[in-house]
Amino acid sequence: MNFIKKPSLSFWQIFNMNVGFLGIQFSFGLQQTAINPVFLFLGASEDMLPILNIAGPVTGLIIQPIIGAISDKTWSPRFGRRKPFFLIGAIIGSLCLFAFPLSPALWFAVGLLWILDVGNNMAMEPYRAFVGDKLPEKQLSLGYQMQSLFVGAGIVLANASIFLFQDWFSVDDVVDVAGSIPKWLYYSFFIGAFLSVATILWSVLKTPEIPPSEEEFEEIKAHKAMSFGQRFNMPFVEIAKAIKEMPSFMWKLSVVYLFQWYALFVYWQFITPLFMSTMGFNLSEAAAQSAKMSTTYNITTMIVALALVPLALKYGSKKIYAASLLGTGLALFAIPYISDSIYVLFPMVLFGIGWAAMMGIPYTMVAKIVPQDRRGVYMGILNMMIVIPMGIETVTFGPIFKNLLGGNAVNAILFAGTFFILASVFSLRLNVKADKEV
Repeated sequence: MNFIKKPSLSFWQIFNMNVGFLGIQFSFGLQQTAINPVFLFLGASEDMLPILNIAGPVTGLIIQPIIGAISDKTWSPRFGRRKPFFLIGAIIGSLCLFAFPLSPALWFAVGLLWILDVGNNMAMEPYRAFVGDKLPEKQLSLGYQMQSLFVGAGIVLANASIFLFQDWFSVDDVVDVAGSIPKWLYYSFFIGAFLSVATILWSVLKTPEIPPSEEEFEEIKAHKAMSFGQRFNMPFVEIAKAIKEMPSFMWKLSVVYLFQWYALFVYWQFITPLFMSTMGFNLSEAAAQSAKMSTTYNITTMIVALALVPLALKYGSKKIYAASLLGTGLALFAIPYISDSIYVLFPMVLFGIGWAAMMGIPYTMVAKIVPQDRRGVYMGILNMMIVIPMGIETVTFGPIFKNLLGGNAVNAILFAGTFFILASVFSLRLNVKADKEV
């Protein structure tokens, strides 16, 4: 198939194209750091946290690959191919973020998380495909590492807002009460609701999409001529076909992702309970400390994200990725044994380097080896490789935590560190030469 030759973009064009990730990742930052404390504030027990987070994996598994496949077969001269999907997703996410701190009960917050994840997942996959659509192959590394920079920036702002607002607006003599969300936590969600839409609009208005080639356009017209039933079934057919024809590299990456994302979900759920155990913090103080941890590793991500581009070119993407995962595992082994609230931030530098690699290097690799006209569906499948391990974690780790790890958050974090080490080992198998040089 012949494709339109893509012009090289300037640094600022690539920058503007990725600004929307700031808002999306502010929302994800709140999910990582604030949602689980909200559940605890509303009366959830610690062993319930994994299953309460099942919304993310389930909606990601269903929404992202389907939206990816649909966007591959979409084109509007006025609205483009990917833009309508991530703009609508941002609006849904914005409404949910505004409502979240107003939740009157645990069941309401859990229901909102499901809708919020639908919006975030609807926005995320077409946006990642949008970056790949716009860039020539030689600029893919820069584009996806720029994405990592905004991933870090969005989460930094989300988490900084949490611990700053807790410091500025919390009332020291008010004891945390189950069933009540403290007012200081409201403001972070309201800021996220604004940024979710505003940053996406920036990228939408600043970045035109590349029209499809003649052959792609003919395929899109043929797709539109199908009956509703045929079009409804098409995404599932496309996903099944893409999985059947998936490059061997992606199968190897799925093993790495199994351990990597299982471990990340454990960390996000149990870092707040960890500080209640190791530092004797109350829930508000522990939530603020976990926000500082996240802020630290995401600032590191912002600093090192673009620096990973020349390092990956010099030493190879596989080696940099493996070393970064190893460093993340070592960081998690250290954290439970540091009782000082400042010194415990130091391991998060290693975590931040790992997060930068996780958010950029695999997407660069996959974008280079999958067919351009199926990039949307393959990015959706890549997300399936993220959410399936998360889904496994939500249904398995509660019993593991309660029955095998003694209900101890220290053991939960050490468990996550072990899984990162295993992910590092398996990443050494990511030889893409047989598919395409990375």
